[in-house]
Formats: sequence, structure tokens, C-alpha cells
Amino acid sequence: MTRPATPIPRFDTFPRHEALTRLLFDYADAHPDLVEVSSIGKSHEGRDIWVATLTNRATGAAPDKPAFWADGNIHAAELTACIAVLLYLHRLVTGYGSDAAITQLLDTRTLYLCPRLCPDGAELALADRPRHIRSSTRHWPFDEEPVDGLTVEDIDGDGRVLTMRIPDPHGTYKKCPQDPRLMVPREPGEFGGEYYRLLPEGTLKDWNGLTTRVNRDVEGLDLNRNFPSHWRQEYEQVGAGPYPTSEPEVRAMVDFVVAHPNIGAAVSFHTHSGVILRPMGTQSDDDMIPEDLWSYKRFSALGEKLTGYPVVSIWHDFKYHPKETIGGTQDWLYEHLGALFWVVELWSPNQAADIKDYKWIDWFREHPVEDDLKLLKWSDEQCDGRAHVDWRPFRHPQLGPVEIGGWDKLNYWRNPPPALREREAARFPAWLTQVALSLPRLELLRTEVRALGPDTWRVRMAVANSGWLPAYVTQRALQRKVVRGVMFEIHLPDGDGAVTLLAGKQRIEGPQLEGHAPKASQIAFLPNREVTGDRAVAEWVVRAPAGTRLALTARADRAGAVRTEVSLD
Repeated sequence: MTRPATPIPRFDTFPRHEALTRLLFDYADAHPDLVEVSSIGKSHEGRDIWVATLTNRATGAAPDKPAFWADGNIHAAELTACIAVLLYLHRLVTGYGSDAAITQLLDTRTLYLCPRLCPDGAELALADRPRHIRSSTRHWPFDEEPVDGLTVEDIDGDGRVLTMRIPDPHGTYKKCPQDPRLMVPREPGEFGGEYYRLLPEGTLKDWNGLTTRVNRDVEGLDLNRNFPSHWRQEYEQVGAGPYPTSEPEVRAMVDFVVAHPNIGAAVSFHTHSGVILRPMGTQSDDDMIPEDLWSYKRFSALGEKLTGYPVVSIWHDFKYHPKETIGGTQDWLYEHLGALFWVVELWSPNQAADIKDYKWIDWFREHPVEDDLKLLKWSDEQCDGRAHVDWRPFRHPQLGPVEIGGWDKLNYWRNPPPALREREAARFPAWLTQVALSLPRLELLRTEVRALGPDTWRVRMAVANSGWLPAYVTQRALQRKVVRGVMFEIHLPDGDGAVTLLAGKQRIEGPQLEGHAPKASQIAFLPNREVTGDRAVAEWVVRAPAGTRLALTARADRAGAVRTEVSLD
């Protein structure tokens, strides 16, 4: 029977849920030895949340190998995040057997790839008349529709949500002197010019002709505030939901990760800023465990080298407000579980427009008009004038004559233009692969059987961690007591009195295994004393007839499992 061909997806377009589902199962059909697709739960509206499990099943079962998790599109309109995960999946299946690193990766590790954690919100963002909500489509914190105010939506039916401008002597904005298409802020103390009031494109309820406000989306959840670590109520953290993991999408991810303790590292793709964020989000570097911070900096330096994106601390460099601490996020993977974790904020129009030395969050509050002019030039020359839409008259049903135009934030800000989507996603496979290949991996060193008498035997099993990282991955995992030492087990036949364990426990908890990462340089003042900290040995004494075969296993939560048999002879 001929196996289906590997799919050739388009990375310049965003798939709807049905197309995404079909694509994932096409990969599984084409590569059943490498890819398995399963649903880890249902969204609020009942859509499957798909995870593709990738590993070479001929070299071991997926749960028996150290694992890496990657997800995308937890925020509704951050659609390029889905593309980044799909492109990595594609690189893995097409590179197996020809690319040495990918082949080694799939032979020895497992990857759990979730392209879209928020399928409902993504469908709304991809609708013919889109809406750009934060995450889930469930109403929160109240179920009622607004009774007045402006609801942001596409009112002219062009498939974009832009900006409305209205002449107003008290307006905040004016036309840019260098290019009247741009709207720029009035200067302090400025008067006597032509000014405008800017509103998001949308419709108004109960308009009194004078005052209004922009309504919050009735779908007010932020799924990336619903995780267990440092979760806080709505009055402190908008969108966090009624309690941690209250939302089915978040609960599905949390349940899956907890049920797969082999996951030792993870990356979540978002948009936009063109930056990689590392923990912690709730504490400064000074409060982090030093060994973990050193490890983060080592892998982050690799990330900068391989992707071209800077890596910064969430706490120190990526706060929406200097007095605000963001909790309840996917940083939960490190904060509670001690797994290595990064957020990738894909795409920066600032970088594309050759804007230098901008501060990621602060720039959106205030920046020089020269930056806007560079972005407009980029729109004209690189985006066929579509990133910034020329203002055009529109008869608004409540406001009367307005103009609609300005920046197309979904298609050129929150996501790169179609021609650049694959390029942005292609920055990351090499880094993800190197991180995953650094995970701890349990290997069998040898077994020994020694006769102590005609029917008495000493059995030994020796294992080692062949990975760069220690079997526990981080000191935080040890601190939080979420990982055990290597667990050895000798499997005795049930109800067979001919085999008796004389010494040693049937299950033995051994030490934590170090990796082959150096503890210090070769010219450090003090030597590393744990020169064989990557190895462990278990020993049993059994009474059994000669020729008896016994199964032995060893497992480290994050380093995988090994199984073997010995013959007593």
C-alpha cells in the first residue's frame, strides 16, 4: 500500500480550524512512524485542541523519552504563532533521515506540538468580518452585551478593523506635517490647528451625540492569565477568569503537561515584538536560583545567535507597566514545575522598518514621529501600501461622515505580511532542536549477573544521563519537589515462589543524575568533585533457578526510561 505524500502547506496563509485539522492528520497519515495526532481537550465552543506527538516509535515509546513542548496561538489574533509550530513540525518530518540533528532528536526525544491553543478565538479573527478579541470567545466577566458605548468591529465590511477619524477642535491628533496620511499627537500647549479625534472602527449604542467610550470586549478572558502560578482575581489581573484553569483550553494544557512529566523544556509562540522572553515574570533575576539563571542565560545566548532575536527578562524588560506584575501565565511551567520555558514574541514591524534601539513596551506609549515615517515608508515600499491604509470617507450609521484608515494592526502589526510569515517562523527550528537535544536522557550502561551460590544471584543495573542538562533540569524542580531520583525496579514473576528477593527493594529510588554540562571552566580554582554524578547503580540479590530471566527498568521523570532483561546463568 502506497503511503500518502508529505503535505506541502502554505506558510503565508493562516488555516481555519477545519484546514488545520486536516493538515495535522495528513502529516500523521504520511508519517505514522513519526507523527501521532490526538485531541487533548475541547475548547469553549467544542473544537478539538490538537497536539501532534513526534518521535521515532521504532526507538521507543513517546512517554519513555525526554520531551519538549511547543505551542502557539493562545491569543486569538496572534496567528503567526500557529505558523511557527506548523513549520517546525514540517521541518522535523521532512528532515528525518537526512538532517543529522533532527534524526538524532526524533530517535532519542519526544516533541509535543500544539499549533493552536485557542481555536475559537482564532476562528473569530479569521472570519470574513473579523473581530480581534484577546483569547476565548466565552463572555467574561459578565454575560450581558454592553448597553451603550463603542464596540470594536469591521463596520464597512472590508475584512479589516482600522481607525475612524473625526474633525474635532479638541482632538488629540493632527496630520503629520511631513506626510498628511499619518496622524501624530498634538504637542503640549499647541492650539489653533486642524485636529482630529480618533476612535477604533466600530458601532455605537445609545449615542447621545457627544460622549461615548470604547467598550471592553464581552469576551474578556485572557487565557494566558488563567494558569495556576501567581493567578489573581479580576480586580488585580484583567481576564484571569474565576479561578486557575477554569477555562477548558488552559485546563487541557495543564492536565496534559502534568500527565507527561517527561516534559523538561517548552516554548510558547506569541506575537509581536521580535523578542524572546525568559522567566521570571513575577520575580527579579536577583531572586532567581543562580544555577537556573545561569542555565537560562546559556540557552538564551544560543537563542539570540540562532534566531537573531534578543532575549530579555520578563520582569526587568517586558512589563506593560512598571508597577504591574503579571501572573497566571504559561511561566507556570518554570515557576511550578521547574521546566525550562520561554515565550517567543514573533515579528517586529519596527525592525522591518529599520527602527533602531527601541524599547519593546515603552515604544507603544511614546516614540518620535521619525519612527512613524519609517514605518509608513516600509508600508509603501515593502507592503504595497497596505500596512497603512489611506483614509477614505464613510457614512457611519451613528456618527455620520467619518474617515476610515490608518494602520492595519492584525495583518501587518500583530502578524507579519504574508510574504514574511515563513521567514519569521523559520528563525526558530534550529534553536528549538538544540534545546531539545540538550534535555537529559537516561541510557543503560550495563547489567551484571554474578552467582553467589547454586540458586543465588547478585544482579546489578547501571545507568547514565547522556544529556547536557541534569535529570531534574532545574534547581527549581528540586526545590518544588516535582522530580524524583532515578527509579530502579526489578520485576519478579507474580505468584512464582521459585523467585525470591533476598536483598534490595523491588523498587529503589536512586540519586539525581547530573548532565555533562561543565560545572566550571577547566581553570576554576576548585575541581568538580562529582566527576561521575551522571551515573547510578542499583543492586539486588535474588534466589531463583539458573536460566531464569528477569526484567529490569530504570526511569527518571524527565530523562525517560530504559528496559532490559537479564538471564541468571
